[in-house]
Amino acid sequence: MTSKFLHLQHAAVISACAVLMSSAQAATDGVTSVTELVQRFTKAQAAMDAPTLAALTADNYVEVSPVGEVDPREKMLTFYAKDEKRVLPAMMVEDSTTRMLGDTAVVIAKITYSHVIEGQPRAFSLRSTFVAEKIGGTWKLVSAQYTPIRPSKNPG
Repeated sequence: MTSKFLHLQHAAVISACAVLMSSAQAATDGVTSVTELVQRFTKAQAAMDAPTLAALTADNYVEVSPVGEVDPREKMLTFYAKDEKRVLPAMMVEDSTTRMLGDTAVVIAKITYSHVIEGQPRAFSLRSTFVAEKIGGTWKLVSAQYTPIRPSKNPG
């Protein structure tokens, strides 16, 4: 093999590595951005902050509620725009897994709600699936589905 051929081969390998590293970094950045989006969305839900929820969701957002209702974006926003001043449960996002599919991402997470009712601490959890899409360079939620997690039965 000639020196020129080896040089070209070496340059091709370096270029391929650069492309792979760039793709890996973009995927990592996407996971971080989408995970933060879900965190901000959940925080806005806990605060009953409809304007922030509107900013974080796409116009075509739709969700499936924990009771199985299909709620378009406007219905979801109306729920969080209520004027009721009530004590809201604390919400925590846990066990999050994100899959990147180009300009779409799917996040599956456990959301735990905790509050005190009549002096007794209560908690319940939902398994939640969020779908985000990169729209005009910004990640927005386009869908969410909430499935209640049954409490574990204590052995009798």
